[in-house]
Amino acid sequence: MSIAQSLLPELDHEMANTRKTLERVPEDKLDYKPNPKSMSMGVLASHIAEMVGWLPSMMQALELDIPPDFKPFLATSRKELLDTFDKNVAGSRAALAAAGDQALMQEWSLKFGGNAMFSMPRIAVYRSMIMNHVIHHRAQLTVYFRLNGIPVPGLYGPSADEGQQAAAGQ
Repeated sequence: MSIAQSLLPELDHEMANTRKTLERVPEDKLDYKPNPKSMSMGVLASHIAEMVGWLPSMMQALELDIPPDFKPFLATSRKELLDTFDKNVAGSRAALAAAGDQALMQEWSLKFGGNAMFSMPRIAVYRSMIMNHVIHHRAQLTVYFRLNGIPVPGLYGPSADEGQQAAAGQ
């Protein structure tokens, strides 16, 4: 089994959990911030939807140089958020499924305005800058939910909001 084939079940599981989380982002709370230093709920959710689509560009070249004037995706509706997420997951899943072991071991670099941020094997970039990064921000989003009375989805078992019903199979 290839490295990519061994990673696909985890990708599918985590992206299903991430979609379940993004489905609960309320359109009337996109500007909510728990702290002035925090991203707004809309920016955070949009960042998650965008970053799941980074894998194809990582596999197509040995580096990415983000221009200083880069404008990140910012959803204005739940539909736009989910449509972007779904499109990006499909592209990333296809890119991972097609990735050979040798390509995943190649060194890849991220630059910002020509300045090197880091270099590491693509497999490490996939794990740290895509998967772990998505999971990290998804967890932040669930804290935003809790602070706003939005039921937190069960991701690795029942949540406190879904505990009794989920545990009883209802």
